[in-house]
Amino acid sequence: MKVLDNKIKHVAIIMDGNGRWAQGRTRPRIWGHVRGSSVVSDIVEEADDLGLKALTLYAFSTENWSRPPKEVMTLFNLLKKFLFKEKERIIRNNIQFKVIGDISSLPDKTKELILDLENISKDNTGLKLNFAFGYGGRSEIVSAVNRLLLEGKVQVTEADLSRALFSPETGDVDLLIRTGGDQRVSNFLLWQIAYAELFFTSTKWPDFTPEEFRGIIYQVAGRERRFGQIESVDSLSESHRMAKVNKELIEKNPSQVQ
Repeated sequence: MKVLDNKIKHVAIIMDGNGRWAQGRTRPRIWGHVRGSSVVSDIVEEADDLGLKALTLYAFSTENWSRPPKEVMTLFNLLKKFLFKEKERIIRNNIQFKVIGDISSLPDKTKELILDLENISKDNTGLKLNFAFGYGGRSEIVSAVNRLLLEGKVQVTEADLSRALFSPETGDVDLLIRTGGDQRVSNFLLWQIAYAELFFTSTKWPDFTPEEFRGIIYQVAGRERRFGQIESVDSLSESHRMAKVNKELIEKNPSQVQ
């Protein structure tokens, strides 16, 4: 099963609601994270089956450091378990795995697992799977600017900044989904979601199913995306191309367009 007309290529998900899901069942917040971690594999598999080009999951933000230390360490351990458990399936399914964000504070063994899986899967040509861990959208933009300054850039274009981001090969986000009921983007992929479709579901992450995920994809694929045009166009880059042509036409022959 493939996405309708391939309109949705890159999906990003804020996996929210684990703690509240657990508390609603009179369990500790950590229990919700454990349950939520088991959902990830199913959603990754569904994204691959749907033919998505990229999936970026918000696993741990720069702001999450303010949570209780025990909860933070649980999230670290769950990432480690995921890497152990899913390594073979990622390789077998031709998935390219990458972690974006600051992983310097992770345990050494976990960092080794990340780098090993990134290296093994770097030439895979299937779904690009990004885990945003220790990630913040503002810090990513600052990092990109500093990288360009080190290259000697004096004036920066949008293309320059896009290629200096953590995962430029995944491109812009077409659809941002947030589970858990809150309706905000929480410092996630701020540059990449400039023209993304947004979908907020009240379903908390531990209850999020492949069926709901697929339904959202198909619902959003049916939306008309104009990117500033008066009619639907395929992408933001196509809109930019058309804008450039029109601008040059107006500048060269202003009398012809009055």
